[in-house]
Amino acid sequence: MRWGASGFAILAMICLTARFTKEQQASSAVAPAITAVPEVSDQDLLAQPVGANWTSYNGDYSGQRYSSLREINPANVAQLRAAWVFHPTDSRSLEATPLVIHGVMYVTSANDVFALDARTGRMVWHYQRPVSSGLLDDAAAHKNRGVAAWQHFVYTETDDAHLLCLDARSGGLRWDTEYADKTKHYGATSAPLLVKGMVIVGTSGGDSGVRGFLAAYDAASGKMRWKFWTIPGPGEFGSSSWPADAYLHGGGTTWMPGTYDPELNTLYWTSSNPAPDFVGDPRPGDDLYTDSVLALNPDSGELKWYFQFTPHDLYDYDATETPVLVDVQENGTTRRLLAQANRNGFFYVLDRTDGKFLRATRFVHKLNWAKAVEADGRPIVSGRIPSAEGTYICPGIDGATNWFSPSYDPDTHLFYVMALESCNLFFAAPKPFAKGQTYYNTGTKLPPDERAEKILLALSFDDGEVVWHYPQVGQGDSWSGILTTAGGELFFGDDSGSLEAVEAASGRPLWHFNTGQRMRASPMTYEVNGVQYVAVAAGSDVFSFTLPR
Repeated sequence: MRWGASGFAILAMICLTARFTKEQQASSAVAPAITAVPEVSDQDLLAQPVGANWTSYNGDYSGQRYSSLREINPANVAQLRAAWVFHPTDSRSLEATPLVIHGVMYVTSANDVFALDARTGRMVWHYQRPVSSGLLDDAAAHKNRGVAAWQHFVYTETDDAHLLCLDARSGGLRWDTEYADKTKHYGATSAPLLVKGMVIVGTSGGDSGVRGFLAAYDAASGKMRWKFWTIPGPGEFGSSSWPADAYLHGGGTTWMPGTYDPELNTLYWTSSNPAPDFVGDPRPGDDLYTDSVLALNPDSGELKWYFQFTPHDLYDYDATETPVLVDVQENGTTRRLLAQANRNGFFYVLDRTDGKFLRATRFVHKLNWAKAVEADGRPIVSGRIPSAEGTYICPGIDGATNWFSPSYDPDTHLFYVMALESCNLFFAAPKPFAKGQTYYNTGTKLPPDERAEKILLALSFDDGEVVWHYPQVGQGDSWSGILTTAGGELFFGDDSGSLEAVEAASGRPLWHFNTGQRMRASPMTYEVNGVQYVAVAAGSDVFSFTLPR
């Protein structure tokens, strides 16, 4: 069904008559007619690569952040101009990747959700919810990385770990499910993932002494379908690392979206570091399933296999970086692989059918916590551990990369990641878990003569070697990810606050736009009425760019 002006009048009326409560308000703004009912089907979610629509946090289920759109290309990208800028409320530091479905953009800021006309940036509706009090760590900063969508519904996680279902046409609240207890210092910062009529959610709070888990909820009713604990309980496989009640505070949270292979019917989700940070005595052993990628049956939550990148992590090397799914042809057969540029400084490739380790190559120069990776994927550690006087360890606390998105381009066969060359002094000061306090033991400092540098890397998917690199000018404090398209260019947020485009095959600079703000989100692209746009959240604003008409 396509909507003209009269159809939009109905939509506007729905928006204007949306019900208001103390906890939830939906407001609307008059905007030009949208082109279709903002509905996303199961087929839309299965599309790979994405094109006109950008239907989930990473675009499609693979996590590649690659789009089939090609109107913008190296020959014309220098002509890109800002089409519009939108400034949402509660927007001090946006981290969301917008979704666009049939010309409607959905973007979050803290606990608020906005629907915009993706051509003009004008607001269609606004769901407003107050930020929560009594939170710790990342949740206390009210970070939110976006929504999921399915049929006529939009799903978002709140800072206090509620899963909300909104009507995509009006912003009205359909249901509200609390999936973790904020009084135990759970929170949420992720975008949900919609798989087979279920909304998959994780939590933040790993450094607040919680027990990590992943959970699935029925997308229609909000009822829980399953829960998988990332920290095993007493008597379960892997519990030997968690004596007494240590498992209740073991961390391993799941605070970034996973990826999904519909043919293998397997969900791939990553977990964060164990708690407490920096001191391993309360958690002897490998500390399963922290710093791991988990392969789960999405129908039941049953674990198929796992791979742990950093056993007994003492460095805060979360494995929450996107697990990217790539198919390659070898000797006439298709190999189903999973790749991750890990925070610990190694680029891993696994067989995603069974989790078999294939290879790991270092992608940063500053790496001294490990000497190499063994044939089974286990790191050979160097013996450097945090100490009372401070130990110089590389990569530093922010990792060799972090949660900002990588990209894989099937045309160039290159894997792109924003790397950080930096080290820290790591300190250890053991203390017991105390409710209401973060579970750090204790922290890090930047040495006076240390210089951090961000470098955009293009890695060969065949052997992990650097094909080209593009050093950034700045303080190494940008947190923006990467987008590639069939047009042959790569977009990323650079270390000077600009959205930048380079040639994907060579790294040759093509275009930049200075947003004047620190970037903590990854770019995306979409198409409306045959016109391609590139959008990114920067600081307190959402920018959308297109070619002149």
